[in-house]
Amino acid sequence: MLDMDDKIKIFKALGNETRFKIFKNIFTGGYACSIDNTQPKDDIIAQATCVSSIAEHFDFALPTISRHLKELKDAKIITMKKVKNKIYIEPNIETMKEISECFTTLTNEFETGVVYQYDNTK
Repeated sequence: MLDMDDKIKIFKALGNETRFKIFKNIFTGGYACSIDNTQPKDDIIAQATCVSSIAEHFDFALPTISRHLKELKDAKIITMKKVKNKIYIEPNIETMKEISECFTTLTNEFETGVVYQYDNTK
C-alpha cells in the first residue's frame, strides 16, 4: 500500500514533462529495441526497451535519460529488469491502480458530500 511519501514521489516524478512523456510512452508500448546489435531485428519484443531507443525521441544524452528512468523506477511507477541482452521496462500496473483508486475515492467522497478530515500523518 502506498503511503503519503510514496504518493508524493509519484507526483513529483510525473510532474516533470520529460519523465511524464517517457512514462506515457512506456505505458503505451512506445519503445522497443535490442541491446545486442548482433540479434536479428525480428527478435525485438514489444516490451523490451533500452535507454538509447528512448533517447532518440529527446534532445538529451543517455545519462540524462537514465536519470529520468531512475526517478520513475524510484517512484515505483515502472519496473526495469535485464534478461539476457534486453532490458524490460514496463509500467508498474499495481502502483498505477492504487494511485488511480486514490482519485476515485476522492471523487466519490466529493460527489457524495463526505467530509474528509485531512490527516498529515499518513
